[in-house]
Amino acid sequence: MTPRELTELYHVSPQIDPQDAEAIKEAGYVLVIDNRPDAEIPPSHQTEAMRAAIEAQGVRFEALPITHQTMTAENILRQSEMVAGANGKVLAYCASGTRCSVIWALGQAETLGADAVIEAAGNAGYNLAGLRPTLETLAKP
Repeated sequence: MTPRELTELYHVSPQIDPQDAEAIKEAGYVLVIDNRPDAEIPPSHQTEAMRAAIEAQGVRFEALPITHQTMTAENILRQSEMVAGANGKVLAYCASGTRCSVIWALGQAETLGADAVIEAAGNAGYNLAGLRPTLETLAKP
């Protein structure tokens, strides 16, 4: 597990392993969001295997598989609501952490602005500069 901090309470990671569940709890995460579709990974790391491992540690687990086609306003809002309702640290994961960063950026652009969102993602190692036009549009009142 290699979490990267976008904000104090929202971290992203490449694919985690069921064996990471204890470390996730010890790191203080209260919610894990799976943004990776099962079709991309072997059964040992698919949603239900990950859910069982994470929930066995007493940590909440939610699945919101994201692809380019499912990066919709509805899913962006759903992710934002899960994070806002977590009342603590959130770890979202996908293949590399990029989708988790993108969905966060799209959900936060209006509040934080394009520059702050791109900077936060960049500080975590994700270059979202190509999203600037979309983020600027979302940031406009």
